[in-house]
Amino acid sequence: MPPVEPSRPHRAATVLPRLLYLWRFGRWPDLAAPRRFSELVTARKLYERDARWPELADKVAVKAQVSATLGAEWVIPTLWHGTALPASPPWPRPFVLKSSHASQQTIFVRAGDPLDWRATSRRAARWLRRPYAPLLHEWLYSRITPQLLVEPLIGCGRVLPVDYKFFVFGGRVEFVQVDLDREHRHRRVMFDRAWRRLDCAFEFPPDARAVAPPASLARMIAAAEALAAPHDFARVDLYDVGGRPYFGEFTLYPGSGLDRFRPRSWDLHFGSYWADQRSGGDQAARR
Repeated sequence: MPPVEPSRPHRAATVLPRLLYLWRFGRWPDLAAPRRFSELVTARKLYERDARWPELADKVAVKAQVSATLGAEWVIPTLWHGTALPASPPWPRPFVLKSSHASQQTIFVRAGDPLDWRATSRRAARWLRRPYAPLLHEWLYSRITPQLLVEPLIGCGRVLPVDYKFFVFGGRVEFVQVDLDREHRHRRVMFDRAWRRLDCAFEFPPDARAVAPPASLARMIAAAEALAAPHDFARVDLYDVGGRPYFGEFTLYPGSGLDRFRPRSWDLHFGSYWADQRSGGDQAARR
């Protein structure tokens, strides 16, 4: 695992991220000796630089790496990418328009829904104009060339597919975050790799209903581990549509280190797996 290059930003540049952390958690982050998952993400944002990370987070560029590692069948096709949208959308519906260089910049275009393409184009142009990285001091996004991409909307076209997010520590999946009904009544359920439900909430309320494992869970775990193997921690986001798995995206700064666990002890529990990778601890002893 190649070493991550340290960064030493001017202390003034760390004030806002620290204040945001204080506002969210009611305490200052310990960034000198981070132990909580939230602290480790924050420390990564502020003090760590890895030349591989921007390509992993670039929604256009990462597809080549995923295709080479897992096979082209894992990759959602790109219908178009560029910086200037056409005067009218030529792509079959449903499709999704997103930015390549940021998070939560997505527009879903479904069959039969009204579409103001001019307003959509203006919104997308704002994504390209406004720097994203400084908002939460997320360095790697400053190294991605901003552009737009269009993909087919996988699934049934009306309801977004369930989002499975695999937390990979030292090349091993330890936890799976399942996001349900993201557009309307967002719920989040946490599992370990054996699909045992965790008694915790992570930023969004859990769903009381039983959540069955995806049909391709074993393949998804193997894929997430293959993709994240070179890193002490990465989150790999995948989908399962009718038993067929697809790659979604890489996440190096989950929640920008600001998502909260309930109970709070889970922040330390998740962080301990990451801290083990940095200290040379024995992760196998936990199993």
